[in-house]
Amino acid sequence: ASLRAAAADAAAEATRLAALVDRVRARVAAEVPDVEVVGDPVLRLPHLVTFSCLYVDGEALLHALDRRGFAVSSGSSCTSSTLRPSHVLEAMGVLSHGNVRISLHRETTEADVERFLAELPGIVAELRAEAGVVGL
Repeated sequence: ASLRAAAADAAAEATRLAALVDRVRARVAAEVPDVEVVGDPVLRLPHLVTFSCLYVDGEALLHALDRRGFAVSSGSSCTSSTLRPSHVLEAMGVLSHGNVRISLHRETTEADVERFLAELPGIVAELRAEAGVVGL
């Protein structure tokens, strides 16, 4: 009975997180210029989303997001403990530098996602301006 309850809870949680990831995928692509959302929109893990912002240093973006209270990662999870570019992302033909990986979890709320989506375009624009990339 416990296993059935846990499995049912896991399925419901996966559905909830997948909807939040769908929101992130759509809004990041629509609201941040020159961004590439990585991976299949359907055949994917329900709690992960990765995207790359052109003309933005990935580490600078991670630090800027961290300063605003967002804990995100870069690269792919299989190379998270190294400084090497992700061979998985390279094999997929996407940018292997300057990307952000978001892992949603049980405590992630819609409000958390909305705050992230509200702040991300400005953060990216600020970093691009600091790098001398304007007019995108």
